[in-house]
Amino acid sequence: MEQRVLELLKESEALLEGHFLLSSGKHSDKYVQCAKLLMYPEKAEEVCKVIKKKLEDANVKVDAVVGPAMGGIVIAYELGRALGVRAMFTERENEMMTLRRGFFINEGENVLVVEDVVTTGKSSLETIKVLKEHGANVVGIASIVDRTNGKSDIEYPLFPAISLNVQAFEKDDCPLCKEGKIELVKPGSRKKF
Repeated sequence: MEQRVLELLKESEALLEGHFLLSSGKHSDKYVQCAKLLMYPEKAEEVCKVIKKKLEDANVKVDAVVGPAMGGIVIAYELGRALGVRAMFTERENEMMTLRRGFFINEGENVLVVEDVVTTGKSSLETIKVLKEHGANVVGIASIVDRTNGKSDIEYPLFPAISLNVQAFEKDDCPLCKEGKIELVKPGSRKKF
């Protein structure tokens, strides 16, 4: 299954190589721009079937899915469709993650957070905080790509379509910066540098 997800990422040119500034502030030689995969509904559907299978194999019951804006919106919708549950998103208001637009969580509902890529889990954890304030039982975090490299402090189960072992470096330890041959770019959606 993961091999097929890798093929889909490459087919859609969502797996980039170069010198990237990640949302975490770290540098990397690879970047996954899942939006490029998600612009093909049939590819998004196929990836969500992989995540759905992993959830079924783990016997995870989901009542609703919530994705942090922006990266989690499309994948949350598509996974919600695959699972037959409500799909919503959180968004920042006054620099705080919030649940707006009439979205609701029923007390005790099993809610799955859905992201495009999980590296540090920052957006997911902010979303989890909001969901818990609304009475959710958070059952885990699903994503197209898990970039944690097995070094995550996230206390929730991860359900990625694929895990990619992508190196990330602190700015001062970045070999690409030291070489000075490849320009640093910030392809993500968070604050510019």
